[in-house]
Amino acid sequence: MSDLNVPLRPKRKKVWVDYFVQFRWILVIFVVLPISFSLYFFTYLGDVRSAWKSYKKRQKEHDENVQKVVKRLKQRNPAKDGLICTARKPWIAVGMRNVDYKRARHFEVDLSAFRNILDIDKDRMIAKVEPLVNMGQISRATVPLNLALAVVPELDDLTVGGLINGYGIEGSSHLYGLFSDTVVAYEIVLADGRVVRATKDNEYSDLFYAIPWSQGTIGLLVAAEIKLIHVKEYMKVTYKPFRGTLREIGQAYMDSLAPRDGDQDNPEKVPDFVETMIYTPSEAVVMSGRYASKEEAKKKGNVINQIGWWFKPWFYQHASTALKKGEFVEYIPTRDYYHRHTRSLYWEGKLILPFADQWWFRFLLGWMMPPKVSLLKATQGEAIRNYYHEMHIIQDMLIPLYKVPDALEWAHREFEVYPVWLCPHRIFKLPVKTMIFPEPGFELQSRQGDTKYAQMYTDVGLYYAPGPVLRGEAFDGAEAVRRMEKWLLENHGFQALYAVSELNEKDFWKMYDAGLYEQCRKKYGAVGTFMTVYYKTKKGRKTEKEVREAEQAHLETTYAEMEQPN
Repeated sequence: MSDLNVPLRPKRKKVWVDYFVQFRWILVIFVVLPISFSLYFFTYLGDVRSAWKSYKKRQKEHDENVQKVVKRLKQRNPAKDGLICTARKPWIAVGMRNVDYKRARHFEVDLSAFRNILDIDKDRMIAKVEPLVNMGQISRATVPLNLALAVVPELDDLTVGGLINGYGIEGSSHLYGLFSDTVVAYEIVLADGRVVRATKDNEYSDLFYAIPWSQGTIGLLVAAEIKLIHVKEYMKVTYKPFRGTLREIGQAYMDSLAPRDGDQDNPEKVPDFVETMIYTPSEAVVMSGRYASKEEAKKKGNVINQIGWWFKPWFYQHASTALKKGEFVEYIPTRDYYHRHTRSLYWEGKLILPFADQWWFRFLLGWMMPPKVSLLKATQGEAIRNYYHEMHIIQDMLIPLYKVPDALEWAHREFEVYPVWLCPHRIFKLPVKTMIFPEPGFELQSRQGDTKYAQMYTDVGLYYAPGPVLRGEAFDGAEAVRRMEKWLLENHGFQALYAVSELNEKDFWKMYDAGLYEQCRKKYGAVGTFMTVYYKTKKGRKTEKEVREAEQAHLETTYAEMEQPN
């Protein structure tokens, strides 16, 4: 058995902010939850109103709004107006970085109108949507038609634009890749006001491959055409408990999605959905899902679980019951399954509202859950925000599948964060080298889960207070993140850009590839117009002077080690 000893740490003396965080639930219950519910309700009414409009009317309004953006861009004076930013407030974003990049920009472009589903094309199997369409909105429109996006990240509030420009994953990503891999076309407004449609085959193919992970620093996304798939009414979910070492848990997870004989594209051997939740260093539940028809689900003896009801146990806690009662199978309505982690925000809801998982709270107030992440950020203040950055971990370690056992042991020693979420995703071998890319020569290794055209990766999701913090011990969150990033750099891993990062610019461009990204920024006029992705994701406040100096340095010489796309 590998050494899992964690370092001995001294006790930490509590300060006033500890007590503020401890009783923050009062503010959440009486302020954040009611406002969140109101916002959800009025947003839903807006979605219904939009759905009533004809395709032609929605498209006409979209074209008019695009022209407003173009007109606004042409009003900018680069010499005095500074860099472009969207008018959305910094706290609206779902990410956890302590980033205030908008302080360094003076020229705002309002994209708030771009939140409509423009078309569901059943013949082409394409959904054309605007960037502020969220996952709850689009699944509400598609699932009744027995259609869905190929990748539907679990949290309702996650938007199309955020998932494309940032990072989006779901339990189906072992088949389809990340959210951005399912996009077939982008509509982009470039820095000079040109509106272009980028696909992998047209004259803007370089732009098509550069947009994912770029965080809106090449152009303004105003629409995307995304792949649809046929789905059935239910998801047949199998819960398998597993006990063993972290290495053994890692192998059991790998076996749940990757046949050892290498037959990775055989639907008889590979389920439609997979995820694993690790509850302790020796206990996990491995889950797999397959689409099932209404007729199959309602056969005598089958168990149907409507997990979407507000009073139902939180999904991760429900799944953990397999550790007591053993393996079991149930049928969950497809849309409920897609959003299974929304109400509890995975398990973060337990820290925000310690008693929110209790039956009495779920029954009385569960219908108001979850609190909007944007409102939680808006009401936390500088001190609490800094506290969370030091005493809390929200990170996604994206690593090759075969390194999962090593990553689990490393994460235990460094963080002791449980539960741990494991979700696989493919990184495809593309005609060009994008910001994230598979290991060179992976296709020659014949490793479990890999194919000739894609390497299997895994998201090791760490979302909770670390063990040392829960025990009242000293913990240096910034230093722990730095060690994690060093481990990722050494193991060809990547970090989700919404998370807190301690990377300097040189190491940032060691983790991600700058070649195509920088090429497109220069070609399409983004340099001097949009902030670079590193500065946009860099932790902390940034002044206009700091960003301008960084932009000038980028024009003259860049920290990034430029490589020509393969």
